[in-house]
Amino acid sequence: MRLDKYLKVSRLIKRRTVANEACDNGRISVNGKIAKAGYEVKPGDKIEIQLGTRTLAVEVLAVADAVRKDDAGAMYKEI
Repeated sequence: MRLDKYLKVSRLIKRRTVANEACDNGRISVNGKIAKAGYEVKPGDKIEIQLGTRTLAVEVLAVADAVRKDDAGAMYKEI
């Protein structure tokens, strides 16, 4: 699954266009490297998101195309 879609489906970022812009601006890194929106996310990847002055680090646990809002938190683990 593409990185921008994963960020939206897991509800780490609300909209896919915002996730795409964050990737284009270099605010998202996967496994220590800045990632583009088309990066293929796999379980075990470590994603860091820079939101203003705050940095959110998560580990990908599962990848699914459609997830209910209640189950979105089970797709990742905060580090």
